[in-house]
Amino acid sequence: MTHTKPDEAYFDRIFIEFRDTLNSLNKELPAVSYVAITKNDPYCVLISTLLSLRTKDDVTLKASVRLFEKADNPQAMLKLSAKEIEDLIFPTGFYRTKAQRILEVSQVLADKYGGKVPDTVEELLALPGVGIKTANLTLNLGFGIDAICVDCHVHQISNRMGWIKTKTPEESEKVLQTVMPKRYWIPLNELLVSYGQEVCTSVSPRCSLCPENGQCPKIGVVKSR
Repeated sequence: MTHTKPDEAYFDRIFIEFRDTLNSLNKELPAVSYVAITKNDPYCVLISTLLSLRTKDDVTLKASVRLFEKADNPQAMLKLSAKEIEDLIFPTGFYRTKAQRILEVSQVLADKYGGKVPDTVEELLALPGVGIKTANLTLNLGFGIDAICVDCHVHQISNRMGWIKTKTPEESEKVLQTVMPKRYWIPLNELLVSYGQEVCTSVSPRCSLCPENGQCPKIGVVKSR
């Protein structure tokens, strides 16, 4: 199948089609996006993103809600013990490690930044346990700063649809910056995470539900539904 290089009009269509498909499936927002809207605070976005690593979305959201009911800023968080945080965020993946990281991050924010979250990728990456995905999602949803956050869904769908040809999420982030219109950098992660969970799944994607079924090159897809 011939696949043309994506341009701005192409991405306009993709974003409309994918959102319409998700709406028809009554797909809710990803957990961190929900936290960003309801809390409107970079600290809560940062902590919720840390909780989301290696954890299902519904578990992340419930853990975030429980934790933020007790503490939603660094000063309040530091009044909790690691055991108290563990109990609040269980059963997120690696919850004991995450509880310690949350305390370490909160301590740095309190000591170095007056309890505020820094708004540069360099400063965020210097925080304990914060990688590029967490940093970029915090910039996106916490500050509204343009950055492309690439997780497994973004990496996989971008390659599957032929937008890019990369081996790692880190490489995908850099290449996507060259092909994706900047106004879509922030909503890209939210859209493709939801789409990857519901339609363009890693194994046996539900291509029959996708409006791009006839045009998508389906790179790497062995079996679809």
